[in-house]
Amino acid sequence: MKKTFSLLLIVTTFIDACNNKHSHPVVTTFAGSGLMGSVDGKGKTASFSNMMGIAADSKGNIYVADSHNNLIRRINPNGIVKTFAGSNAVGSADGPRATASFFNPEAVAVDRKGNVYVADTHNNLIRKISEDGVVTTIAGRRENSFIPGKDSSARFDNPSGIAVDLNGNLYVADWANNLIRKISPGGKVTNLAGSGIPGSNDGIGSSASFYLPWGIAVDSANNVYVADSYNNMIRKISPEGVVKTLAGKKEKGVANGSGSNASFFHPAGIALDKQDNIYVADMGNNIIRKISPNGIVITLAGNGVRGAVNGSDTAASFYKPYGVALDQDGNVYVADYQNNLIRKISF
Repeated sequence: MKKTFSLLLIVTTFIDACNNKHSHPVVTTFAGSGLMGSVDGKGKTASFSNMMGIAADSKGNIYVADSHNNLIRRINPNGIVKTFAGSNAVGSADGPRATASFFNPEAVAVDRKGNVYVADTHNNLIRKISEDGVVTTIAGRRENSFIPGKDSSARFDNPSGIAVDLNGNLYVADWANNLIRKISPGGKVTNLAGSGIPGSNDGIGSSASFYLPWGIAVDSANNVYVADSYNNMIRKISPEGVVKTLAGKKEKGVANGSGSNASFFHPAGIALDKQDNIYVADMGNNIIRKISPNGIVITLAGNGVRGAVNGSDTAASFYKPYGVALDQDGNVYVADYQNNLIRKISF
């Protein structure tokens, strides 16, 4: 009996340790001085200007949509920041990364081959940066409005979120059109979900509605998750286009809990880990939230007070966190917009 009890105690202790490995996340500053600028360098010697979207590749590199600098930046695992593409100038030029141009890009995504995709927001374009550094436009025109089609015949209105699945399909949160779009590897643009009219209806395809959707992510089963920003909801779209509200409600708030008992305030960036837990940059609340696959919401880090304080879980502070991404080890990276910092949450 004593031996059985001891074994049970050991197993229970091990399980508790595993369950608590995320109980005390630690927030640090990974890169950025906090001053607005476009300086390359290591850690705090680098600078950004109101960066928004963020993504990670399989090698631990972090890509940042440095929005107000009109640049895409890359940070290696050692914290060294380099300009990956863009010339600082406003424009929509394709070509080699150093001469290509963007206009307030707000989101980035990386595929398995290392290609980087950009929601070039104020150009209303979807861009691709190949491994060898060549920037091309794969969909969109600079004019507003939406017309499903292919390549330059398709139109977007301030695309603000982008994700890529394992088959190379792109998903775009078409912010001002209140649509979720899908772009095939061949460049065909279709509407996955949304009526185009602001709303919060669940349903199939065009019977569902969104209100200024921002961040977007996709899991290994091709379910799409959307930070439906002005509805203060997190939505889930099946591969067949069935939209359901996973967590949140229309009234803004900061409550933790399950499903509609939880609340958000203009959620922006969204990302998933290997276990399909969802991480949300709850921008209006200045906190980072975590949602289990069955819709239970907790606060992962941040105390809600505007600031740039590092520390454990709710001792830390953010100021309008927009983007969120995870590396292969489960570390969370945050584009802390108003602080001009890239923050890291490790466990």
